[in-house]
Amino acid sequence: MSNVVISVENVTKAYRLGMIGGGTLKEDFARWWARMRGKPDPLRKIGEEHNTRLIGQEFWALQNVSFQVKDGEVLGIVGRNGAGKSTLLKILSQVTAPTSGEIKVKGRIASLLEVGTGFHPELTGRENIFLNGAILGMTKAEIRRKLEEIIDFSGIEEFIDTPVKRYSSGMYVRLAFAVAAHLEPEILVVDEVLAVGDASFQKKCLGKMGEAAKRGRTVLFVSHNMQAVMSLCNRAMLFEGGKVIDSGDPHSITEKYLKAGEGDSGMRLEQTWENAQKAPGNDHIRMRRVGIVPEKADKELGIDMETAFRLEIEYWNLVAGSHIIVNLAFYSLDDSPAFETFSYSDNNWSKVAMPEGLFRSVCKIPANLLNQGDYRIRIVFLDPNARTLFDLHDGAFLTIHNQSEPKIRWFGRFIGHLHPQLHWSTEIIRGEERRSTGNICVQFEEGKLGG
Repeated sequence: MSNVVISVENVTKAYRLGMIGGGTLKEDFARWWARMRGKPDPLRKIGEEHNTRLIGQEFWALQNVSFQVKDGEVLGIVGRNGAGKSTLLKILSQVTAPTSGEIKVKGRIASLLEVGTGFHPELTGRENIFLNGAILGMTKAEIRRKLEEIIDFSGIEEFIDTPVKRYSSGMYVRLAFAVAAHLEPEILVVDEVLAVGDASFQKKCLGKMGEAAKRGRTVLFVSHNMQAVMSLCNRAMLFEGGKVIDSGDPHSITEKYLKAGEGDSGMRLEQTWENAQKAPGNDHIRMRRVGIVPEKADKELGIDMETAFRLEIEYWNLVAGSHIIVNLAFYSLDDSPAFETFSYSDNNWSKVAMPEGLFRSVCKIPANLLNQGDYRIRIVFLDPNARTLFDLHDGAFLTIHNQSEPKIRWFGRFIGHLHPQLHWSTEIIRGEERRSTGNICVQFEEGKLGG
């Protein structure tokens, strides 16, 4: 098709493992000579496992990968570490060649694979802008035209004439991304470079990427930031084991990736620890049980949106005289917060010193609060001064389904993490309507119906 700018057909990449890598020729030769004589690795550290399985074997980073990218498309690529995402981008950027397969590209590619590659520590920030810009494919005239914009974007104007060897790591990556963000290629390849700087700078970087997408540039974006993938991309691919597992809508692909990372945790409605010594906790708090008890539920489907449930937390208090407050924080699987609640309203123990012993705290979650989706529940035990006594990061996981008949003509999932059923009412304040229905005349006046 004429609007296809990237075509990848049956691309495979294999690496030979265990043959070199000691760091110097002398060390590689020492390892080779030891292997030839059947001796152990002379450079292996004490206690380090000797993995002979990898020596001389091939590692298939990519296996028969095929896909197409259209002009102006923003494609997100997600997957676990080692899935082959970065290898694919390096092949597209011609950093390395594929073992087999064919890649066709229409247009100039600019790659943001490793931010700051090519910076010279002895040169100033201003000088490194020219150096790094040239490495990334910008002309000298183009760099001069954008120089002030790049410096302003980096936010380090007062240090721009200081050698970068004196920069902090945050300043270094801010300047590096500022240069890379002002490239103007037809195709932009981005590999996890938005996770730099502080929160405000990351927001600025995401905005810059969004501008590139709106201008119709083709972007391939690898990231572990699922929120960024969903907001920037109009299509996503899921990689696993060097293969494309699925491709489609960014929301469904990221949800599949996150759920795969949690395994069966989406249905973990109860955890029990019989052995207090091995249970999660510390010298102050020890867990015994976390249970989600619905009023009604199908164990295979999870909990319905219209089903209320209780979250029961059983724990040992090991310090007499403690004042313990339990905090529950609900997160979606992309770690965006849904809501949190505290046990302040518990009049029994929230303001009373607790003896040593086994306690059960119960929080009731009403029906029609959570929207359909998958949620992680974090359980934090606090003292009255908000100091953390114990944090159970993955306390429970649950799936909320929408099994009821739709009451309105709505297709798809409601937005947001909450879907409360709120009270509505409508009344007429003033108005008049005349409609002929045979010999009947209907009038609305001051909220009254007359005929």
